[in-house]
Amino acid sequence: MLTTTAPVMPEGARVEDALSPHSHEFYHRMLAVLLDSGLGFLVGGTYALEHYAGITRPSKDLDLFVRARDVEPVLDILQRHGCRVELTFPHWLGKAFYGEDFIDIIFNAGNGVARVDDRWFANAERCKAFKHELMLCPAEETIWSKAWVMERERYDGADVAHILRARAHHLDWPRLIDRFGDHWRILVSHLVLFGFIYPGERHRVPEWVMRTMVERLTAESNEISNVERVCQGTLVSREQYLIDIARWDYADARLANRTMTEADVAHWTAAIQK
Repeated sequence: MLTTTAPVMPEGARVEDALSPHSHEFYHRMLAVLLDSGLGFLVGGTYALEHYAGITRPSKDLDLFVRARDVEPVLDILQRHGCRVELTFPHWLGKAFYGEDFIDIIFNAGNGVARVDDRWFANAERCKAFKHELMLCPAEETIWSKAWVMERERYDGADVAHILRARAHHLDWPRLIDRFGDHWRILVSHLVLFGFIYPGERHRVPEWVMRTMVERLTAESNEISNVERVCQGTLVSREQYLIDIARWDYADARLANRTMTEADVAHWTAAIQK
C-alpha cells in the first residue's frame, strides 16, 4: 500500500477543488477585477505545476506574476476592492489579503535574478481557472524561477524535475538556456539530478542540450580561474550561506551582480524564520 505524508488529492481533482467556497469566490472576483483593468498578469505557482506536470496539490494562496511597473497599479486595484495590501519585499513581492485568503503579486525572484519581463507574456499559455480564461506562466520561466529555490525549509527541485519529465520534449531549450545566462550551472545541476531521478527518462532532455552543457563545463575546467572571491550560494538560499559573507569574507553575489541592493538584502534576511 502506498503511504505518504504529503497532501494527496483524488485523481481527476483540480487545485480549485480543495478551496473553500469563500476562497474560490474571492479569487474569482479579484481575477475578474484584474481582467477588467487591462493590466497584464499571469497565473503561476500550484496552478502552473498542475497544468505542466499534472500534479495537483492544495494551495494556500494564488500566485500572480506581473511586470514590475504593474505592481503598484495591481495592488491599488485590489485595495479598492476590499483587500489589505502591502509591498512585502520591494525587490520582488507584494501581497493582497482578504480575511484568511491572500494573493501573492510576484514580479521577480527572491534573489532578484528572475524578473518578470515581456517574454513571460509573449510565451504564456492559456488556461481556464475560477471560471475565467487566463494566461499561465510559461513552462520555461516556471523552471527558471523555481530552479533557484534551495532553502532548508523549501526546495523546488522536485517541481523542476516533474515539469521536465512531462514537458522536456516541448520546451524552448534555447530560451531556457538563455534565461540562466552566466548562471547556467544552476540549470546543469537540475538536468543532472533529473537524469538521476528518472534514469529511464534521460532521453527526454535533448542530447544537444547535455552536450552543450558538458562542453561548457569542460571549457571552464581548462581555464585558469581569475574569478573574484564571491559566494553565489546566496542566490539559492538567503540563509544557508550568510556565514560565508559574515565570517569568511566572501562577497555576496546578490550585491556583486547588482540583483539586489543592500537594503533589499537586509530586509530579505530579517524575514528569515528563526
